Amino acid sequence: MQINSPRFKERATSEIANAGLQKALVRTRPRFPASRSAAVEKLPEFEQLRDIGREIKNHTLANLDFYLETWERNVTNAGGHVHWASTADDARAAVLAICQRVGAKTVTKGKSMISEELAVNDHLEKHGITPVETDLGEYILQIRDESPSHIIAPAFHLNREDWEESFRKVHTGLDPNRVFAERKDIMAEARALLREKFLAADVGITGANFLIAETGSSVIVTNEGNGDLTQTLPKVHIVLASIEKVVPTLEDATNMLRLLARSATGQDMSVYTTFSTGARRPGDLDGPEEYHVVVVDNGRSAMIGTEFQEMLRCIRCAACMNHCPVYQTVGGHSYGWVYPGPMGSVLTPSLIGIDKAGHLPNASTFCGKCESVCPVKIPLPKLMRHWREREFERHLTPGGVRSNLALWGFLAKRPSLYRLVTRVAAKTLSLLAGKKGKFNALPLASGWTKGRDLPAPEGDTFFSRYAKQQRGDA
Repeated sequence: MQINSPRFKERATSEIANAGLQKALVRTRPRFPASRSAAVEKLPEFEQLRDIGREIKNHTLANLDFYLETWERNVTNAGGHVHWASTADDARAAVLAICQRVGAKTVTKGKSMISEELAVNDHLEKHGITPVETDLGEYILQIRDESPSHIIAPAFHLNREDWEESFRKVHTGLDPNRVFAERKDIMAEARALLREKFLAADVGITGANFLIAETGSSVIVTNEGNGDLTQTLPKVHIVLASIEKVVPTLEDATNMLRLLARSATGQDMSVYTTFSTGARRPGDLDGPEEYHVVVVDNGRSAMIGTEFQEMLRCIRCAACMNHCPVYQTVGGHSYGWVYPGPMGSVLTPSLIGIDKAGHLPNASTFCGKCESVCPVKIPLPKLMRHWREREFERHLTPGGVRSNLALWGFLAKRPSLYRLVTRVAAKTLSLLAGKKGKFNALPLASGWTKGRDLPAPEGDTFFSRYAKQQRGDA
């Protein structure tokens, strides 16, 4: 997937003016937070579960090598195959080699953000293999040649008319006068066309929400039956998973599952929660002849032992972006790569570099809502501050920002001078604003006034008001 994160400001400005996106955001903005809130209220032990989830992930990350080796041994014992991939190139090569060995022409895919990170679809297409996205949201994006804008609702940015237009344009073999009276008509049309793809596929590719060390299993959660059809009908099932997806035991996995659906969609459990352990055994009614797991590092091991290790606790529920005022204003495509929202603002610089993703940690109001709803209590604002520090240390911030911070630092170290300057500035700005009480343009503040008015000070500084209050003058 092309990296457009350096263009965040430009893309965000464009998306704010995108009427279709804003319509979709207004329509969907309240849905996920309301559903999560209702689900949490029904589960008194939810906060305790968050603590348990955090400790499960912390323990696993502290012993990651042990659990990955245990998991690999149990996958092998169950008749599966593990392929270790240090880089995206390694992972793509492993997937392609499996597909070519079995002569695959068509590959069905379940929704998988790691496959977006690895650009698996493009790689397969370049080698004459047709990938077919089977998640309804991913399917519409594939036929529109767009990338996901959300990690659990990939077509978050589209409206119903976008779906209808695309289906009529691409599904040319159907009656052009057909009526889409309800959303279920769109789903029925996609289901009928995808059924042929499921039956024709030689290989199925899914992601994994969790890898269970105790059993060698992979787990996927979906609200559509496409995930099960993708991994049971083809003769080969390939799982793509990053190294931090492993958890020690089945019990740990079930604890995490209780957090995941409630945080993501407000469900007690997703409609489908599927555990896969190895290939089909004698007597099994369905299942693949081969089971492969491609385990991807792609920069994650470099986060271990750093201040960003806590980001590897993420279980991809999207609660942070569902509650983020920035994401809910500019949408997911503004972030310019695979992972949007607060979690992307921390993870993306870790994977592609702060030099390419420096805008993202700055795209935050620091309201703290993302941390307050994270099911595993990742301190996302703190981690974004760490990236801001890294950006500053490497002289990647604009010269004007650095100069202004240096000036502020000079004044802040000299309290008397600071109070004098701020008192004079406050009174001057108050006089200049006059009765309007605001500025629509101001030197050194164009970054603010380009998009909104700047309220003028009322004449006094905080220090002077506080001193008056202490003296009883206020």
